Amino acid sequence: MKSNAIQELLSYRKTSFPGEEMLKKYANEKPPLRSELYSAEHLVQYGKTLAGRHQFIPGRGPNKLLKRLSDNESVLMEVHNMLTEAVKANRRIIPAGEWLLDNFYLIKEQINTGKKHLPKGYSEDLPRLIKGPSAGLPRVYDIATEIISHSDGRVDFNNLSNFILAYQSVANLKLGELWAIPIMLRL
Repeated sequence: MKSNAIQELLSYRKTSFPGEEMLKKYANEKPPLRSELYSAEHLVQYGKTLAGRHQFIPGRGPNKLLKRLSDNESVLMEVHNMLTEAVKANRRIIPAGEWLLDNFYLIKEQINTGKKHLPKGYSEDLPRLIKGPSAGLPRVYDIATEIISHSDGRVDFNNLSNFILAYQSVANLKLGELWAIPIMLRL
């Protein structure tokens, strides 16, 4: 069910829930990174295909990634606070919410690492894509989102290495882009 359908159902039943305001606030956000699940071999082939498809803009561009990270951090803090309040009020939360509460320190650690290792201005020098869902964002950011979405978020060293090698068999990445891959995976 889409969030609009859920909101309509709740309005019809004159019911509300604690996250209703968040649904309205974030109704136009991008969906989670999910796509067709690829095998290791298919990921390699897709790396080549992606490299052939990417067209990028030379020169410096705006730094959109730190703002995006900050926005994501705000959303995560809001959800964390909502879950904390629910637990304090002895309301049940789903297992994913329990996981978030138990492991929020890991998420915060990754956010802080991302901020530390992606200094202001660094991503301005990375080649940016001309078109597609990541238009205007660094090419290496799109590479990271593609491998995450096609591996169900389970990125391991071998798949990542093979994907990058396959990509580079068609189009070379700059040294700064290679250095930024772990940061982009965190973002």
